[in-house]
Amino acid sequence: MINRRHALGLLAAAGILPSRALANVSYQRSEFRDDLSKRFFALGTEGTFVGYKVDDYLIIASDKNRSGEGRLPASTFKIPNALIALETGVVQDPDKDVFKWDGVTRSIEGWNKDHTLRSAMAVSAFPVFQEVARRIGAERMQKYVDMLDYGNRDIGGGIDTFWVSGHLRIDPVQQVDFVDRLRRGVLPVGKRSQELVRDILPVTKAGDAVIRAKTGLTDKEHGSLGWLVGWLEKGSAVTVFAMNMDCKTKELVDARMPVTQQCLTDIVAM
Repeated sequence: MINRRHALGLLAAAGILPSRALANVSYQRSEFRDDLSKRFFALGTEGTFVGYKVDDYLIIASDKNRSGEGRLPASTFKIPNALIALETGVVQDPDKDVFKWDGVTRSIEGWNKDHTLRSAMAVSAFPVFQEVARRIGAERMQKYVDMLDYGNRDIGGGIDTFWVSGHLRIDPVQQVDFVDRLRRGVLPVGKRSQELVRDILPVTKAGDAVIRAKTGLTDKEHGSLGWLVGWLEKGSAVTVFAMNMDCKTKELVDARMPVTQQCLTDIVAM
């Protein structure tokens, strides 16, 4: 199994990422695949894909630089945000605890109603997760972000905005590492919290494969960066992945799942 620093270490050892100060890293297998980068070029944009084929102990990256660049996590932070909410008791039941709509009409229609944690995750309801973060509070949020070893651990920039416009940064390899630990249930929080978050992640079916993943998108001021992070299950085989790309148009925003599926098809028989 990939250990705490494995994901970073595998790529650094292969020269795919810039050198980092890594302790107790054991090297297994890693690979750089230039053909994956062509998926983004074909869309007229730039991006990166990192996949970890669990059974093969193989981590694959599409490029040598962007895979190790920390960026705002945007709505992919809803994964740890939900986990921390459950762990602290801010949310007891993801299907029963209700967050009342504040009455403010927003451009995304699905946000303009009451939500549970599950339904808020499904439509990526930003106002709900802002309220979740406020209820958690800065002190507890920092404690858990540190415990989870999430990105650069910096929650500066406002308790309800730090993941979309503040100081928090995470790179695709770190995303893979975090998501893999959640998938395996080995994060330093309760098993129940991890099980519930895995259960409420949006699911997409692709043939006989299942993808559990969360999108993310920053605003134009912060680069219009699109994310998709999660894992693919095909039978007993699992591939954990993180993709980000520049999404300057709606067509590119909508292409996040298709391009990820193309990259997964390139490295996994789907």
